[in-house]
Amino acid sequence: MTVELEKLEVYQLAESLADLVWDICIGWEWFAKDTIGKQLVKAADSVGANIAEGYGRYAFKENIHFCCYARGSLMEVKHFLRRAMQRKLLSTEQTKSIKNILQPLAPKLNAYIRSIKAELSKSPK
Repeated sequence: MTVELEKLEVYQLAESLADLVWDICIGWEWFAKDTIGKQLVKAADSVGANIAEGYGRYAFKENIHFCCYARGSLMEVKHFLRRAMQRKLLSTEQTKSIKNILQPLAPKLNAYIRSIKAELSKSPK
């Protein structure tokens, strides 16, 4: 039985990350918003978007492929968060809130990819 996309914990975490990043970046000054902010929001949105696109493909190999894109987008989010922290655009509380989502998201995304690979190995060739 297939779990609905919106009920997948990895997808819920990706949506939470994207929403939190948006809420933070929208309050930044124009220059920060136009440089790091746009990149960060796009990367954060891309994590969930790629999970969703892979899910919608109904083919295990394509799902894995798009989940790997999601993992790449997650690394991009981490890069821009480090830039934002270095440039003092994030408060301690904001940084903690983001890390509380990021910490479980990467391992859950990897576990989701492994579970799709396991399903692929069970399917007829």
